[in-house]
Amino acid sequence: MITTPVTAPFLRGIAGLEETTRGVRPHRLPEWVRTQFPDPQLLMMESQTSGVRLTMATAARNVELVAHPTRLGYRGAERPRGSVDLVVDGTFVASERLDGGDLIEVDLRTGATALHAGTPVTISFRDLPEGDKIVELWLPHNESVELIELRTDEPVRPAESGRRLWVHHGSSISQGSNASTPTRIWPAVTALRSGVELRNLGFGGSAVADPFTARVLRDTPADFISVKLGINVVNLDAMRLRAFVPAVNGFLDTIRDGHPGTPLLLISPLFCGIHEDTPGPGALDPDSFGTGRVTFMAGGRADDVAQGRLTLRVIREALASLAERRAHDPNLYYLDGTELYNEKDAAEHPLPDELHPDTETHLLIGERFARYAFAPGGPFAVR
Repeated sequence: MITTPVTAPFLRGIAGLEETTRGVRPHRLPEWVRTQFPDPQLLMMESQTSGVRLTMATAARNVELVAHPTRLGYRGAERPRGSVDLVVDGTFVASERLDGGDLIEVDLRTGATALHAGTPVTISFRDLPEGDKIVELWLPHNESVELIELRTDEPVRPAESGRRLWVHHGSSISQGSNASTPTRIWPAVTALRSGVELRNLGFGGSAVADPFTARVLRDTPADFISVKLGINVVNLDAMRLRAFVPAVNGFLDTIRDGHPGTPLLLISPLFCGIHEDTPGPGALDPDSFGTGRVTFMAGGRADDVAQGRLTLRVIREALASLAERRAHDPNLYYLDGTELYNEKDAAEHPLPDELHPDTETHLLIGERFARYAFAPGGPFAVR
C-alpha cells in the first residue's frame, strides 16, 4: 500500500488543520475564532467534522484511513458512534462505523466528566470501482478525528471540484444530530442530490447570530449562502426580541460586506413542539436520565412571551418581517422552516429526543430543501 500524508489540499469543508502528536485535526472554524471565543461547546462542535471530506482523484480500488476519533458520551444513555462514508463520483457506496478512539463521558446527574483513552482505528474500503475516479471519505458529523495516515493501492492526488459551493450555517440539526451517518445529515443529502460542494457551518448549540460567525461567512468563498437561525436562541434563552432582530440584521449586513450579490437565504426554525409556544432555556429532562434515551424539555413559561422572551413562533414572525423590510436586497430570500418540517410531519416523524430529527427525517428535510433551493426557479438555481 502507498502511504500519502494527509494535507489541506485533500480536505474540503475545513477552515484549517491543527498539527497534533498523532497527525492532523480538521477544524471548521479558523484559529482566530477559537482564540477569540474558546467556548467549550463551540470548540467541541466545530472540531466535529460535519460535512468534511477527504477527497482524492485515484485509480485505487482499496483505501484505508487511520484515524483517532474523540466522542462525547452520556453515562446511562446510548449515543450512536460516528461513521465514515465512501462516496465515489458523487454516489454513496458504503459506510463504516467507527470504534476505538477517546470517550469523554459525562454524568448527567452530577455534571462530572471522565476521559477514557482509546486507540486509533483503521477504516477500510475494498473493491472500489475500476479506473480513474473521485473518491470522497465523508468524515463523522458527530465526532472529532485526528487523521494519521492515508493508504491506497494506487497513487492519489488532490481533486479539483468544479462544482458550485454552498455554504450553510445552522444549529445541531444542520450539523446532523440524530442522523446515522455523515452523508445522511440533511445538508449532505441536499448537496449530493443537487451536485454542489458543501461547506457546513452547522454547530450544535451555537447558531446564535455570533458576529465572528458572520465574519467567517463574509470571508468564505461561496456561490450560495444559507443561514438557519432561531432554535439555539430559544433553547439557550440567549436574547429577547429587542436584541434578536438587530442582531440578525447585523449578521446579514456583515455577510453582505463580503458577498454583496451572492444569493443569501434566511431560514427560520423547523417545527419543534417543546419550543413552539414555550420559551427556553431548554434542558435535558431529568426523568429521562438512566432510561437509555435522553430527551429535552422547555424551561420557560408561555406567558413569558409578553416580557419579550422568544419562542419559535415569535421568531418566525420576526424573521419574516425582517426579510420584508430588507426587500431592497434582490438576492435575499426567506424560507419558513416549517416548509421543511412542520407539525403534521412531527406526528408522522416525531423527534426522538423532542429536539433533533432522526435519519429518515433528515432525508425528508434534505430532499425538500433541494427541491426548494436548487430546482429551476429556486433561489440557488443556475441563472
